[in-house]
Amino acid sequence: LQPLTESINALIDSERRNLEQVRRTLGDLAHSLKTPLAVLQSRLEAGAGGDELRGDVRTQVQRMNDIVGYQLSRAARSGHALFAAPLKIEGTAEEIVLGLEKIYAAKGVLAEFDIEPSARFHGELGDLQELLGNLLENAFKWAKRRVSLQVSALPAPAGKRSGLVVAVEDDGPGIADDQIDRVLQRGVRGDERVQGHGIGLSIVQDIVAAYQGALSVERSAELGGARFVARFPPQV
Repeated sequence: LQPLTESINALIDSERRNLEQVRRTLGDLAHSLKTPLAVLQSRLEAGAGGDELRGDVRTQVQRMNDIVGYQLSRAARSGHALFAAPLKIEGTAEEIVLGLEKIYAAKGVLAEFDIEPSARFHGELGDLQELLGNLLENAFKWAKRRVSLQVSALPAPAGKRSGLVVAVEDDGPGIADDQIDRVLQRGVRGDERVQGHGIGLSIVQDIVAAYQGALSVERSAELGGARFVARFPPQV
């Protein structure tokens, strides 16, 4: 009976892990779709019409198609693609901010970029979009008036691709020191986290971890709010 018991226990453990993965994927997908849906809703409420509305719908529907494809691909693979083409940061960041400015138009948030020209993200475009999208949306949500994105390259030894540092900060209330550990606690999601720092931050942590990087939370010296820093080391 012992071998049979061990086999049944192994099957139960495997099914439990698969179920958890499905739940995480569905949660991440639902969270990622919230932003393009919110953009469309904001444009309808603002009374946009004609060619302007059609352009917004076309852009956001394409974005949702890309998100669904990305999440399905992410669920089917582990880690990240090796030797991915280096991606520029600014274009992706501008596209994301354009959508967020429509959602948070009433706040009049000013987004500032300081992106080193040589900085590149060596990975999947979907990973870059999710990384920047979640960090910037979190900053827009909590900011009073200002959000800042800083990107710099990490020098690499010979034979390796350069690393990357991505920092997003805002002038909001920030995160209390005694809450930072909870914000960064892996495996704690949704309402169990500090209010407002839920699934989006968990997605960011998953992406950063897949590239052997690290995510930290600091106090913004310039803006006074929270400062999230994602560091990606040089890779082969």
